[in-house]
Parts: sequence; structure tokens; C-alpha cells
Amino acid sequence: MARAGLTRLTGNGSGTCNKNDCPNVYRTATGSILVQGGVSDAFTPPQGEGLVEIPESVLKEAVRALGW
Repeated sequence: MARAGLTRLTGNGSGTCNKNDCPNVYRTATGSILVQGGVSDAFTPPQGEGLVEIPESVLKEAVRALGW
């Protein structure tokens, strides 16, 4: 899936991080949610899954953007 096909719900690419390297939340064309963040090793997830860590503020921003 190309990033161009996603709707970015958080961040504007300004501040201390570049346009695409901050923790962010995206919505896919099918309505699924994708999360970008730092890789976490809190536990080992099942094969084919991964863990990422994002700040609470990023998640709150995504919820506001979705109108939830």
C-alpha cells in the first residue's frame, strides 16, 4: 500500500520532525486505521504482527480528526 493512498489524521509535518517520520495515525480507503511509531519490544506479538508506540497526544488528535 502506498502512503499516497492513505489519509493522514495527525501531524502537519512541522516542528521537530520531518514530513513523514513522526508518530502518526492514518486511515485507509477501506476505513482501517494504520499507526506509525517507534518499534516497541514490550512483548513478542504473533507472527505477522508488530508493536508500535505512539504518544497519547497523537492518538487523541486522531480521535478528534475522526470526530469520535
